[in-house]
Amino acid sequence: MEYDPQQIEKKWQERWAREHLFETEPDPARREYYVLEMLPYPSGDIHMGHVRNYSIGDALARYVRMKGYNVLHPIGWDAFGLPAENAAIKSGRHPSEFTFSYIDRMRGQLQRLGFSYDWRREVTTCVAEYYRWNQWFFIKMFEHGLAYRKQARVNWCTKCETVLANEQVVDGCCWRHEDTPVEERELEQWFLKTTAYADQLLDDMKDLRWPERVLTMQRNWIGKSVGSEVDFDVDGLEESIRIFTTRIDTIYGCTALFLAAEHPLIEKLIAASEQPEELAREVERIKASSVQARVEVNLKKEGAPTGFKARNPFNGADVPIWIANFVLMGYGTGAVMAVPAHDERDFEFCSEYGLPIRTVIVPENTAVDEAAASDARADAFTEYGVLVNSGAYSGLRSEEAITRMTDDAEKRGFGKRKVYFRLRDWGVSRQRYWGTPIPMIYCNACGIVPVPEQDLPVVLPRNVKLTGEGRAALATVPEFVDVKCPKCGGPARRETDTMDTFVDSSWYFYRYTDPTISTAPFDRAAVKYWFPVDQYIGGIEHAILHLIYMRFWTKVMRDIGLVDFAEPVTRLFNQGMVIKDGAKMSKSKGNVVDPVAMCARYGADTVRLYMLFAAPPEKDLEWSDQGIEGAFRFLNRVYRMVARYADRIRSVSTDDAVVANAAGSLSPEERRLLRKAHQTLKHVGDDMEERWHFNTDVALIMELANEIGDLGPAIESGAVRAEVLKSGLDMLVLMLALFTPHIADELWETLGHQTSALLVPWPAVDPALAAEEELEIPVQVNGKLRARIRVPATASDDEIRTLALAETKVREFTEGRQIAKVVIVPKKLVNVVVK
Repeated sequence: MEYDPQQIEKKWQERWAREHLFETEPDPARREYYVLEMLPYPSGDIHMGHVRNYSIGDALARYVRMKGYNVLHPIGWDAFGLPAENAAIKSGRHPSEFTFSYIDRMRGQLQRLGFSYDWRREVTTCVAEYYRWNQWFFIKMFEHGLAYRKQARVNWCTKCETVLANEQVVDGCCWRHEDTPVEERELEQWFLKTTAYADQLLDDMKDLRWPERVLTMQRNWIGKSVGSEVDFDVDGLEESIRIFTTRIDTIYGCTALFLAAEHPLIEKLIAASEQPEELAREVERIKASSVQARVEVNLKKEGAPTGFKARNPFNGADVPIWIANFVLMGYGTGAVMAVPAHDERDFEFCSEYGLPIRTVIVPENTAVDEAAASDARADAFTEYGVLVNSGAYSGLRSEEAITRMTDDAEKRGFGKRKVYFRLRDWGVSRQRYWGTPIPMIYCNACGIVPVPEQDLPVVLPRNVKLTGEGRAALATVPEFVDVKCPKCGGPARRETDTMDTFVDSSWYFYRYTDPTISTAPFDRAAVKYWFPVDQYIGGIEHAILHLIYMRFWTKVMRDIGLVDFAEPVTRLFNQGMVIKDGAKMSKSKGNVVDPVAMCARYGADTVRLYMLFAAPPEKDLEWSDQGIEGAFRFLNRVYRMVARYADRIRSVSTDDAVVANAAGSLSPEERRLLRKAHQTLKHVGDDMEERWHFNTDVALIMELANEIGDLGPAIESGAVRAEVLKSGLDMLVLMLALFTPHIADELWETLGHQTSALLVPWPAVDPALAAEEELEIPVQVNGKLRARIRVPATASDDEIRTLALAETKVREFTEGRQIAKVVIVPKKLVNVVVK
């Protein structure tokens, strides 16, 4: 028999579809398990990153189903966005034409790979039946004070011609265009109040089984800072500057104040300046570099003096006021105190501009003369310590000083305790067409009025000329813009911005539970059964975008009474990228490997097996043509091996193998086969539960296949009976069913079984059969490996000690010397210590 993956895979995909094998419904009598991979953007073709992500998820979905769970495993399309709109601008065709044709193509490609999706639950975010609920959520947030509109400085991508959220600015550039620096503009924008949930987003992380790297990125992005606000009076003006600091214990070391270029006091300083034009020019220069300084850690710190001074309320010292490009109005008060002796950034800046450096904190147990000399330092001391040169607070430890100084500032009326977050509210307005229309109406008499719920959805008009230039495309369609006010009936106009497409992906996984429901965003009973998601799989690049937004969205849904939990996903896994020639695959680099072409050449099972075998799933996978050839050869070998023995074992019962084992009548060859099979089964099962070392699992399955191949003579001679051989082959095929389902079902049928392997319970491991009869233990003498001994698996430590000391190679290093002790790590290692 020749392995023909095209014929086999077509046969089983048709049968799975005919038998509705992957369809599922809530069943209160069964345990549920929700496996979710991040939904793809319909860009035209799937890529190897998709294949890797979805192969991981499918292996898990198949395993938990074989373990008896009722498994929800859906897929859909994150279908709004700029790529389709930009393609429409170039071609003159509507974005939906590209989007739906790409969805059709990619759906076929995913089905060709045989992933076990319940396609009835497919969700497409660009259809009105879906995005009407984006609009419904938006109105609910507006009603609860969580959606609001304001004039704000926003990030603007000149290539996208739209606003970007802070999370979408990467190294000073648009997240889509690494070569396009982001500008700042003043615009009226809609925001969602993510900051209202900042504490909850931090506190609830304790309940998440997520990679620590993701949690750390989210903690840093949310950026909770507990500190103090202190007012510095400005000399010559009836004004004060409020600074925020987390280290009030260092305030006696303040030698300057730094303001953001957008600080509201700047205009007054310019007006009162002796050189207003020069100061205004400097402000604009600093302002221009502040966008980059916000995101580029290594950008040069720049500043300019204003010519004004402010008074430190603790010691009465006057300090100069500067404008600095690294101080931002979006965080804290837009003003900070410079303490160069105890802050690395301040030290760098003040050293560059010749500002004084004054030490006020020293390590504990520092001598007085050392403290006095420490102003001439080579770097900043940023740790907690003991206060010096700090008036009445000198001698206090930092922790005590922070409390006492903040108390004193509050009593004396120039300061207070304060908590700030780095997290900003989510700006969701986008000046593009291909997105969800924001369902708000502007009336001169009534103000901002939500679209009535019965009038949803606000549908995107098709008769729009897309240019990508100038004002929002929807603003050019009078029949869309001009409406009557829902309150007073007078003339009004619609909002013409659309929503950030991350709104679409913030709740799509709820819609999978009932994608056709028309009376609510989702079926609450179904969500109660399936949620939270047991396992989510996707890339680390979404750590501070989608993965924060979806957590925020769920908390809002809880607070408006839609769900009764706070976190949507219990466990998260981030797979590595697929790279080639050391770089991420891209058409511009010419290193793209096409999954469709690989399926045509080798079959879907080979592609999936290689994706899981070539590297640990959390690491980047370097594509190798030789590697996928090897995976294909392995499946050919397994196919031929099962075909070779199929006729003689098809009709036998594996129960006879169990009876033989119970009676102790297994031959050494049979015990060897079953031991390897059960050891592999245990390793694969343990990995699927927790570790996910799929590459090791595949390697062990390959070793099991080799073991069966090596037993060929014993099989032919009858030393391995048909029922034992079938038991081993059954386990081999059922393990392969997780990773290569088409060939597994074909081989399962060849072995005489009537159903898909997916419907078979996961085999139980027999600990007695999996146990080794003998162990190989390394023996060291004074820590150096000198021999290896084989001992019975039941040997006691005394027996192991005797065998180790009797070993010839060990005796060469112990004879004539005193044995001080023998250290035995049970079943693992012997170390003989000699003098």
